[in-house]
Amino acid sequence: MDTPLFPTTDTKLSVTCLVVDYQDAQQGAELLHLMNTYAQDPMGGGEALRPEVQARLLQAMAERPHLHSFIAYVQGQAVGLINCVEGFSTFAAQPLLNIHDVIVLPTLRGQGIARHLFQCAEEKAKALGCCKLTLEVLQGNEKAKQVYRSLGYQPYQLDEATGQAEFWEKKI
Repeated sequence: MDTPLFPTTDTKLSVTCLVVDYQDAQQGAELLHLMNTYAQDPMGGGEALRPEVQARLLQAMAERPHLHSFIAYVQGQAVGLINCVEGFSTFAAQPLLNIHDVIVLPTLRGQGIARHLFQCAEEKAKALGCCKLTLEVLQGNEKAKQVYRSLGYQPYQLDEATGQAEFWEKKI
């Protein structure tokens, strides 16, 4: 577990969010550290990213212009990350922004850092002309759901009769 960088009772942290330059060595190292922290969390799968994934992640992200990442800093330390992917809503004929990863260091959760990251994502979505922001959340991640609800997010459903949308996958 990470050693606390700051007192967790301080609710007035000064947070700065910066756009990630995937080719910047310092930001790249910070992104990889935060992604590994997330991957090792039970809500991220509980295992570190494989070495081959770590080796190619930054270059692969840099090659995709529709990826947008922001790192949150407190007193110059990287403490949170949000990765977003542009998509497209065929029903609105407009782009959308999917929040793919949200990471805040465990010792600093509950301090408002995620709110700053979501604000950066929302500002980017507005600048891109997006019609909405989307995200996925694990069914059992109640703390994250509470944060998302407080920010105006809700489970997606067209109507009660058809129920809520589910996120499915097929690995290839």
